[in-house]
Parts: sequence; structure tokens; C-alpha cells
Amino acid sequence: MSFRPPRAEALLIDGPAGVLEALLEDPQASAPSPALSPAAGFAVLCHPHPLHGGSMHNKVVHTVARACQERGMPTLRFNYRGVGASAGSYDEGRGETQDTLAVVAAGRARWPGAALTLAGFSFGGMVSLLAATVAAPARLISVAPAVTRAEFASVARPAAAWLIVQGEADEIIRCAEVQAFAARFQPPPQLVVLPGAGHFFHHRLPELRDAAFAFLAST
Repeated sequence: MSFRPPRAEALLIDGPAGVLEALLEDPQASAPSPALSPAAGFAVLCHPHPLHGGSMHNKVVHTVARACQERGMPTLRFNYRGVGASAGSYDEGRGETQDTLAVVAAGRARWPGAALTLAGFSFGGMVSLLAATVAAPARLISVAPAVTRAEFASVARPAAAWLIVQGEADEIIRCAEVQAFAARFQPPPQLVVLPGAGHFFHHRLPELRDAAFAFLAST
């Protein structure tokens, strides 16, 4: 039977700079019988750079969220401070990391004991990795992470199952830089390179979904 996407519920979550606009999509809410215990896991997803049009509606973020939902996990997509209806203004990644931690805390209050999957795309890949040092997720998914930013220079490896998905023809974050970044860590993250794919995964979203879904199924 084909997957039926859950209805999106609009939320406002208290953040350090004011309210954060968020969308909750819970496959359990509409399932005729639970496929997965609600306490088994939830996902928080971080969007790309807010000064370049990034928001929780980004298609890459939406694709990874859908893979999580297909594994039975409720997902929280949200807008950083200053994006959409979220209060505040851009804060160079520092405040956005704090926003992410606020959304994680809201998820943990809603689903006590649930394992956290933290994911992010591009700038959101950096934000989610920085947040992971505090949030301690069970799983981390980094899609075309902005590894050239200074914040990544000394970041520690999270104690989580970790997937990086990278386009081989990425015109913004070079594949070789992501490969070198991944090689810094022991154990290294699982790295999936999609041949010929660019930064925004145009026409390659099904493959991105498959990589995320397979990782979630294996962990």
C-alpha cells in the first residue's frame, strides 16, 4: 500500500528569541493501527540558509522528512528566527543552533523517551551538527553540509549513527571537500555520493529519499 502523507499541524514553539513557526507531521495520527510506537522516535529537520531563501518548506528538507514519516516517525520542521512567522533575526548560525535545541526540547516534552533523529540540509547541515553536540541524537542525517564554514573546523563527531548524502556535481559545496570532512572522523560517517547530482538535488529527490530511508531502516 502506498504511503499516505500525514496532515501537517501548524505549531508555535517557544524559542530563545521568541516563537518559532513549525509544522508537525505525525504518521501515527492518521494510521488505522500504530506501525511504530510513538515513543520509538521523532525527527527534527533544519533548513538551508535563511538569507538565501531557506525555509522549512525547502524541497530537500521536505524529502528527508517524508523518509522519516515513512519509517513511522513524527517530524518537526521549523523556521529559524526571522524566517516566516518566527520571531527574531538571523544570527550567523549561533542563534539558529539554539533554535534547533528549543525545537528538540519541545519534541522530547511531547514524546518522552523517544529517540531523536536530527537532520539538516546545507547551512542546516552545519546547524544540526552543532546542535548534535548538545542534543545527543540517536541518528544524524547531513545533506550537502556546509563543511567549508569556520564553525566546522573543530566540531566533534557526535556519538550517533550518521549519514551524509552529497551530490557528486554539487556546485556550492564541493564533493571533495565533503569527502575530506567525512574522512576526519573515526568511525567515519556513512557517506552516500549521488553521481551527477547538484546541490539542490534537482530530479534526484527520489534517490535522496531512498538513501535516507535505507539509513533509517538499518539503524
